[in-house]
Formats: sequence, structure tokens, C-alpha cells
Amino acid sequence: MECCFFFSRYFNSSDNNLQYWGLDYPPLTAYHSLLCAYVAKFINPDWIALHTSRGYESQAHKLFMRTTVLIADLLIYIPAVVLYCCCLKEISTKKKVANALCILLYPGLILIDYGHFQYNSVSLGFALWGVLGVSCDWDLLGSLAFCLAINYKQMELYHSLPFFCFLLGKCFKKGLKGKGFVLLIKLACTVVASFILCWLPFCTEREQTLQVLRRLFPVDRGLFEDKVANIWCSFSIFLKIKEILPHHFQIIISFCFTFLSLLPACVKLTLQPSSKGFRFTLVSCALSFFLFSFQVHEKSILLVSLPVCLVLSEIPFMSTWFLLVSTFSMLPLLLKDELLMPLVVTTIAFFIACATSFSIFEKTSEEELQLKSFSLSVRKYLPCFTFLSRIIQYLFLISVITMVLLTLITVTLDPPQKLPDLFSVLVCFVSCLHFLFFLVYFNIIIMWDSKSGRNQKKIN
Repeated sequence: MECCFFFSRYFNSSDNNLQYWGLDYPPLTAYHSLLCAYVAKFINPDWIALHTSRGYESQAHKLFMRTTVLIADLLIYIPAVVLYCCCLKEISTKKKVANALCILLYPGLILIDYGHFQYNSVSLGFALWGVLGVSCDWDLLGSLAFCLAINYKQMELYHSLPFFCFLLGKCFKKGLKGKGFVLLIKLACTVVASFILCWLPFCTEREQTLQVLRRLFPVDRGLFEDKVANIWCSFSIFLKIKEILPHHFQIIISFCFTFLSLLPACVKLTLQPSSKGFRFTLVSCALSFFLFSFQVHEKSILLVSLPVCLVLSEIPFMSTWFLLVSTFSMLPLLLKDELLMPLVVTTIAFFIACATSFSIFEKTSEEELQLKSFSLSVRKYLPCFTFLSRIIQYLFLISVITMVLLTLITVTLDPPQKLPDLFSVLVCFVSCLHFLFFLVYFNIIIMWDSKSGRNQKKIN
């Protein structure tokens, strides 16, 4: 009976209300949820009773759910973070420990997974194992790990193009008439085999496969939902895109903007594959998807935050700033779940850890922001352009003050009756402006980095 219900989680029925507890993630999430259900049934069958468990809530049940998140972290995410930091070269052991601590203290992931009861650390953990694999030339293992990430949460497609371009660039470098072609075939077989194994139980009937795909890519829901800090939601303040443009045209325009914004970084990564370029392209592409793609959720910013965590030791000031903004952008969602106090505590702890571990306020020169090449290029035409680092410091100060004030206003004041979503929209708009700025910044680093193979903090 459990197996029958397991397969029906993607279908609407009297036993499975898709609006309440329907599954909209790939097969690995379904397998994981089934495993957790068996454990829950052993501890307390009331937690998963088919009809009566709807709306069930207890401290013991919450503790169980948080424990399952912690176990997933201990098995997948935390080991990947620790190993990644251990493999960083050109920094001391003390800095490696500090780097791992700061990544694990990132408040956005903690609050969403342990407060909102999500398992984002599983897909992000698999993705990080994939980054480790392909950076260490364990390309088949890295590809397998990333396939597991996509088959756990489809949003990992945000990272798919950098993986594809990096591996394709490696094949080109080795020569498509020799070792490169062999590697390409091996990679293709690994990807196809992993997807077949994950999807096999759901491919017995055509309608079942199509229904799973419809749940994974719900294009009928519209361009965006809720208050997400991307360009479409922010721009709708001034122009109601969802009401003006036809649905199919919304899909086309979001695809075009997403594709064009990530194209330069992906082309460069393909032509000049390097570990550093790969990490920064992960950031740029994920941010492009978040800002411009179709049907984005607030917590999708975590997919940008993971690669930003990977460059924390290289650009600590800008990385810390971005991670603070990414947490702030989810403020409406976190307040909805009554997570104000955990938000304040975890954010302060994270900021103190980064500020003390990396001395971020002392690392704002053009070299440490990795903007030296860009500044020199600009100075050829504007010799007086010597104030870039000072501008960024002022912007950081204005940014922090704005985020603190908006948070205080949101939690202490009631919005006007005619504008009930005013504060949520302001958080969304301010965060979106930040993300556009960061998109430009990370693309400047990518496009002006001509010595990525020699200057990077290499992965061993």
C-alpha cells in the first residue's frame, strides 16, 4: 500500500491533495521521503496516517523532522564542505577551519532547512561533491554526484551549464580526436545511466512519466509566485507583466534574458576551462537563472549562495556581503514561519565569524576584490578612475543600514491597508537591486580574469 501511495504522490486524488502535500521534486526526493516515512511510522504512526495526519503538529514531530535534516547534513553536506575546505591550497590550516565554519554557519540554509523543513542541503551537498569531483579531475564521479543533485531537486539545473561547459572545455583541451572524445563518451554514458536508474520506477507508464515532468516544471503557475527578489517580480511594481503579456511570451522572454545573461561566462569557461573560472561561473549562471528565469521561488537564492560560499576565501568581503543580502531577501518567507529570532541570531553569528576569520574590512582593495584588471582597463580611458574600492565600501555601508531599517520597519509597523504587501515588496525590490549589482560584479571578475590558471587558489 505504501508503494502505491508513493507513486501516487505526483497525482491529485482523494488520498493525495496536490495543493497540500503533493510532490513536485524528482525521484530521489520521493525515495528519501519514503525512507523517512518508514522511520516515522516505526516511531509514531500518527505522524504519517493517510488522512488524519493532515495538519498534525507536535514538538516531537518537529524534532523528528529536524533530526532527519541533521542526519542528511552529516551524511552528505557537511563532509563535502569539510573536504572542499581541506583541499584549498595557499591558505593555512587555521584559515581552512575558519572557512568551513563560516560556510556551515550560513544562516540562509540553516533557517530554510531547519525552520522551513526543507532538505536543500542534500541537493547542494551532492552538487558540492560534483564540484570537488570535476575540479580534482575525477570527472565521472563528479558527473555522477551532480546527476544525483539534479535528480533530488530540479533547481540544480541552475548549475548545469557551468558543469557542462567546464567538462566540454576539458574534452576540447584533450582533443576531440583522442582522449577528449573518450572522456566525452564516458561522461555521456555516466549521465544517461544515472538518470535511467533514478527514473526507472517512474517510466513504466507514459502518463506517469509525463505527470512527474508536469509537477517538476509547473509552467502554468505563471512567471513568478509570492514576493521573490528577481527582476520580474520587482519590475511588476511598475508594470504588471503577468497581466499584459501572453503566457507563452512570458516564457520566451524569460528564456531569452536568462540565456543572454549567462552566455558570456559560459563561452569563456568552455574556451578557457579552469577551476577558478568554473567556481565563478557557477555563481554567475545561478544568479542569472534566479534573476531572469521562469517560476522562481524565494529559497532558490540558496543555489547562488552555495557557489558564493566556495569563493569565500578568495573574495571574503563581497562574498560575506552577498550571503547577508541573500538571507535578507527571504525575510517575508522567514517571518511567515515565525523565524525572526533565529534569523537575527544566526545572521549576527555568521557576520561575526566572517569578519573575525577573514578580516573582511581590511580586504577591500582592488586586488583583494579582484577588480585590478578591470580598473586598469578603465583607467586607460579615465585616468581619474581610482576610487572604485571606496565606492564599494560606501555601498556596503548603505546596504547594511537599508537592510537593518527595512527589517525593523517590517517587524514593528503595520503596512497601509491599501498596500498590505508594501514591506515585502520593498524587501524584494531592494534585494533585486543588490543581485543585479552582484551579477555585474561577478561577470567582471570572470571576463577580466586572463590569468585564471595561474592566480587561482587551486583545488588539489
